[in-house]
Amino acid sequence: MTGNAMMGRLFLVATPIGNLGDMSVRAVETLKAADLIAAEDTRNSIKLLNHFDIHVPMTSYHEYNKFDKGKYLVEKMQEGLDVALITDAGTPGISDPGEELVKMCIEAGIEISPIPGAAACVNALIVSGFSTRRFCFEGFLPRDKKEQKIVLDRLKTETRTTVFYEAPHRLLKTLALLEKAAGGDRRVAVCRELTKKHETVNRTTLSDAISYYTENSPRGEIVLVLDGASRQALEEAAKKQWNNISVEDHMKIFLDQGMDRKEAMKRVAAERGVARRDIYNYLVGKKTDI
Repeated sequence: MTGNAMMGRLFLVATPIGNLGDMSVRAVETLKAADLIAAEDTRNSIKLLNHFDIHVPMTSYHEYNKFDKGKYLVEKMQEGLDVALITDAGTPGISDPGEELVKMCIEAGIEISPIPGAAACVNALIVSGFSTRRFCFEGFLPRDKKEQKIVLDRLKTETRTTVFYEAPHRLLKTLALLEKAAGGDRRVAVCRELTKKHETVNRTTLSDAISYYTENSPRGEIVLVLDGASRQALEEAAKKQWNNISVEDHMKIFLDQGMDRKEAMKRVAAERGVARRDIYNYLVGKKTDI
C-alpha cells in the first residue's frame, strides 16, 4: 500500500552486527538522504554515522520512549520528512521497539521501505549446521514466567530449528531451561560475537554447553540455535504410550466420543502405528497380538 504522496516515508535500515564492512552502499545512501535518523542508542550510532561521513539530525527511539517518540516520528513523516530507523546492530524491528513504529506507520498510511542487511538470527542459523528449511525465531526468552512457560513447553515436540537471543550473564540459566524443556539432551550451536574479531560457533549439546560455560564464562552477544526434536523419536514415543492400554479400551475412547466403529478402528490403527486391517483382525479374533 502506497502512502500519501505528500507524506514522508519510513526506511528500516539494517546496520552491521559487528563488522562495519557489512554496511551496504544502499544503507549508507539511504541514511545520507534521510531528513531524520531515529536510533536506538544515539551514543552508539554516532560512531557508525561518523565512520560513513553521514551528517543527518538524529533522535533517540528506544523501548522506553517508543510510544511517545513514535507519535512524534509519525507526525514528522506526515509533514513530509523521510525518517530512517536504525537499531544498535542488525535489522530494525527484530527483538527491538521498531515493530511498534512500523505498526504506527501502517495505521497512518505511511509508506515503509526495508533496506536489507545483517540479522544475527539468520547468520547464526546458516552456520549452525541444523535444518534451515523449517525454523522459528523466539528472540529473548520472556521474563514473565507464564509467557516463558508457553515458549518452553512447546520445545519438547518442536521439530523445527529454534533460534534464541541471549545475554552472556543469563546464558547458563537459559541453557538449563532449554535442556529441561527439551526433555533431555539436544544439539545446540552457541554463536558468539558473530562477524566480529572473536567470533565463535560452538556446535555441541545442551549438557556439554552447560559444562563448558560453567568453566568458561561467556562474553559478548550470543545467539543460540537449538536443533529440532526428532520426528521419528516423537512418533515412536506416541506409539509407546499405548502399550499399557488394550486395543478394546483404546477403541472405547473413540466410540464413547460418538465415532463410528470403522472410523474408530482407523484412528486406533494410526495411533498404534499399525494397519487398520490388523485392528479389525484382532477384534474379531483372527489376530492375537498388536
